[in-house]
Amino acid sequence: MLSRRERNAPPEEVFIVHYEAENCIEVNGVSLHYAVVGQGKPVLLIHGNGEDHELFFTQIRQLTEAGYRVCAPDSRGHGANPPLPEYHYADMAEDMYQFIRALGLTKPALYGHSDGGIIGLLLELRHPGTLGCLAVSGTNLSPAGLDPAFLAEFTALNEQEPDPLVTLMLTEPDIDPAALRNISVPVLVTAGEHDLILPEETARLAAALPDSRLVIVPGADHGSYIAGSEIMGKLLLDFLKQVY
Repeated sequence: MLSRRERNAPPEEVFIVHYEAENCIEVNGVSLHYAVVGQGKPVLLIHGNGEDHELFFTQIRQLTEAGYRVCAPDSRGHGANPPLPEYHYADMAEDMYQFIRALGLTKPALYGHSDGGIIGLLLELRHPGTLGCLAVSGTNLSPAGLDPAFLAEFTALNEQEPDPLVTLMLTEPDIDPAALRNISVPVLVTAGEHDLILPEETARLAAALPDSRLVIVPGADHGSYIAGSEIMGKLLLDFLKQVY
């Protein structure tokens, strides 16, 4: 989870994404606001806990300039969507599956940061063959994969002032590494050198996937190579050129 200050990307000089009134869709019992930009093969971008699609301003520009069509929804209860009293990753994965079907996307690439990566993994586990390829950043298989100091801090904060999104992060996911053997699409796994995801968790995730590529970004934390940075976009474009 990044603070709004941390994830606010520097203004793009010539590229800004705005919501359009018609870019709202009903799926799985919730409304999802989303942006669609560009033409070409579809790439779905899913943000992390407490974020919205604006996290990806830089990546949206990079992808559209490279000839891709970007679909960037706000997850349920995030961004322009009304907040909810309870959250589960399984519901969010189903939201995105139905979103893909509603927009008529055929085997899109999916890139998810943090919670977005969890959603991407669960989507392909629950609906095999939906995606053409998958990329995940700063993604854990269980809360035990988070930095202990981070866990302790947010556990204490949530005890004082409960937040459904923090509760989600502290109690889910629960992905069996053995189940990841069922994901046959190519997967790019990235993390920052100083990520809040434990290094062994990232290594375990990459090792469990049959067709994975692992990149650790030197000097980066959980989101510094994503928010306002071209690093993740370049990694993603290189990956897409190889497998998509």
